[in-house]
Amino acid sequence: MSSYFIYADRFFLKGGVETEGYLAIIDGHFGTFVKEKPDGKIVDYSGRWIAPGLVDTHIHGFLGHDVMDNNFDGIKEMSKGLLSCGVTSFLPTTLTAGVETLNEVTASIGEHYKEVEGAKIQGIFFEGPFFTEEHKGAQNPGYFSDPDIEVFNHWQKLANGLIRKIALAPERRGAADFIQAVTKQGVAVALGHSSAAYAEAKAAVHAGASIFVHTYNGMSGLNHREPGMVGAAMNTKEATAELICDGHHVHPAAAEILIRTKTPEKTALITDCMRAGGMPDGEYTLGEFPVDVKNGAARLTSNGSLAGSILQLFDGVKNVVDWDIATVEEAIKMASFVPAKSVNIDDRCGSIQSGLPADFLVIRPDMTLLETYLDGHSMYKNEEKN
Repeated sequence: MSSYFIYADRFFLKGGVETEGYLAIIDGHFGTFVKEKPDGKIVDYSGRWIAPGLVDTHIHGFLGHDVMDNNFDGIKEMSKGLLSCGVTSFLPTTLTAGVETLNEVTASIGEHYKEVEGAKIQGIFFEGPFFTEEHKGAQNPGYFSDPDIEVFNHWQKLANGLIRKIALAPERRGAADFIQAVTKQGVAVALGHSSAAYAEAKAAVHAGASIFVHTYNGMSGLNHREPGMVGAAMNTKEATAELICDGHHVHPAAAEILIRTKTPEKTALITDCMRAGGMPDGEYTLGEFPVDVKNGAARLTSNGSLAGSILQLFDGVKNVVDWDIATVEEAIKMASFVPAKSVNIDDRCGSIQSGLPADFLVIRPDMTLLETYLDGHSMYKNEEKN
């Protein structure tokens, strides 16, 4: 593969922002950044910015497809479609379901994950089934259970070791022992869909849990006498807080409070996108539940509760910038390096640094996505905006 250099006005590198220089792309990987014009082929993106490809570590579906359909052709279509969202790596995310269904879905992804041609599958996120009912959201409580390490180990074997993150409610029986066992395997444990008190959530973090699932949503709220799960998310420096910035799940002011409290280094922008992402308004499903999608939100037909989102991750980045609660550099980092690091895949994606695969974005200063690269190859171009 030939090597070349990218010229642009601004580069969002792992070590900070650089302006007006040249970034080497060598055999599909990032090389060094230099200020002086080098010898060799130069791809000129004057007036443009270069950012790392985004990493969505919590996404259920896109373009009419859902991970729980157990149809890998659908996941392949998701993978290609996500390039238009600036996403170059993702964790297909399951929903609470019966053990056999989860077995089948997990085995399918574990066997075929390398076949995707768009955004790369860097792992699986198991969202459930170890939750509690009060904050069930769009999860089916009929399948809830206590965490079981033997069940998890079976799923991990079926997945060929691909499970990178699993969520649970810390008040479930045996949660602490399960957290300790799973984290020893290098799997990140996330806390969510839970009624846990502040002390229970803090104890789970002490046991090794390191992520709060879509913070504010699906968890006990902050109260001045009982800080709850939200208080624990804010007051645990070591844990990363997921955040859905679509303007429906979390008020911009609440998002700003969380980001300021956690800092951008511990806030991961995610989508929780379901199959209606990238699709017109209408009737859809999330897992076994009917969902109505309109006015930018997906809600359960039965009770109007939010049921995932239709957010595209690059739009989440733009939102936090437009809401004036993060700089462009911070917003990009919260949607790339921070989520990658939270699930221990920052050695393969999430930043522009020498040696990593050259997965990157070309954007305009007005935060318009123009082009998405994978391994140094342009794989998506926004023809309308170029």
